[in-house]
Amino acid sequence: MSIPYGKQEITQDDINEVIKCLTSDYLTQGPKVLEFEKAFAKYIGSKYAVAVSNGTAALHLCALALNVKKGANVITTPITFAATANCIKYCEGNIYFCDINPDTFLIDTNKLIELIRSKPKGFFNGIIPVDFAGLAVNLEEIKKIAQENNLWIIEDACHAPGGFFIDSKGEKQLCGNSNFAELAIFSFHPVKHIATGEGGMITTNNKNLYDKLILLRTHGITKNADLLIENHGPWYYEMQELGYNYRIPDMLCALGISQLKRADVGLNRRREIAEIYRNAFKNCKNISIQSNEKINGHAYHLFIIKTKKRLELYNLLKANNVFAQVHYIPVHTMPYYKNLGYKIGDFPEAEDYYKECLSLPMYPTLSKDEQNFIIQLVLKFDEQ
Repeated sequence: MSIPYGKQEITQDDINEVIKCLTSDYLTQGPKVLEFEKAFAKYIGSKYAVAVSNGTAALHLCALALNVKKGANVITTPITFAATANCIKYCEGNIYFCDINPDTFLIDTNKLIELIRSKPKGFFNGIIPVDFAGLAVNLEEIKKIAQENNLWIIEDACHAPGGFFIDSKGEKQLCGNSNFAELAIFSFHPVKHIATGEGGMITTNNKNLYDKLILLRTHGITKNADLLIENHGPWYYEMQELGYNYRIPDMLCALGISQLKRADVGLNRRREIAEIYRNAFKNCKNISIQSNEKINGHAYHLFIIKTKKRLELYNLLKANNVFAQVHYIPVHTMPYYKNLGYKIGDFPEAEDYYKECLSLPMYPTLSKDEQNFIIQLVLKFDEQ
């Protein structure tokens, strides 16, 4: 028995939908793309959605749509996948990291305010908060900070489709619904909630940003007669901006549509697994878990524990064919970002988190026996 930290589930219905697409007239740039976009926007609660080739492409397009240029200054968390920061570097902007809250592992709003105030008014352009592990950032709080400082927000919701927080009015705010952020992004990598192999989605409520994303996704080219500067005939198209080929094929969208139909089933199962883990570890002496006591709606892409003997536990699990993972190595400690001037000691909470964090297996098809086996290994380790 081998138990990975994450795993996709492909059903016969998924396979049938992909086969239908493979035998249709369109493999790419066909009707399944728009169908997936509309279904996803409805699920998330946004007005618009734009399907793209992967989550990194989604981040890059968001930065381009918001006109990030050389010298732009943008804030994000060091506890994220590198792409969250890299998208700003692609546009020759500057990344500023803000340390995390040690209990939630999310960007610390108090430190965010301190960072913004440490620079002249107007220095920063935007913020990219991350719904890390599936725990929703309180974007209402972030939005207030952003409005006071004239900043845009890109929500990195790759870990959190179906996740939510409760706002000050007691209303549920789904991750990516764009009620507080200009744009939000999702990933459909195989270990995510919705798997298409590779793929991503951008959501927004802003029509102008939506139109720009559609243009930038396909080389900056449009055939829309209403947008053309000239029109030589039905064949005519124009490249109006420097765009990219960040399209997603129809066959992957067909898989995404099928996966989306059972997204809530998978989400509920993740929460069941998380609750079992939480109850099992609540009295551990040497194990701590991510706090969500004050924030509802965890989507549980990851279930993260912390232990001062992380390597020993990792090796014990591996010896028993349980393959845990570490999420993430702080971005500012990567050689590329060190070369930009960052160093160990800059963000102590993020660095302390990294020394102890471990992601246990978390996916809907994890069986009760498999989870119990993992729990018993961890509990035995904790007693040593």
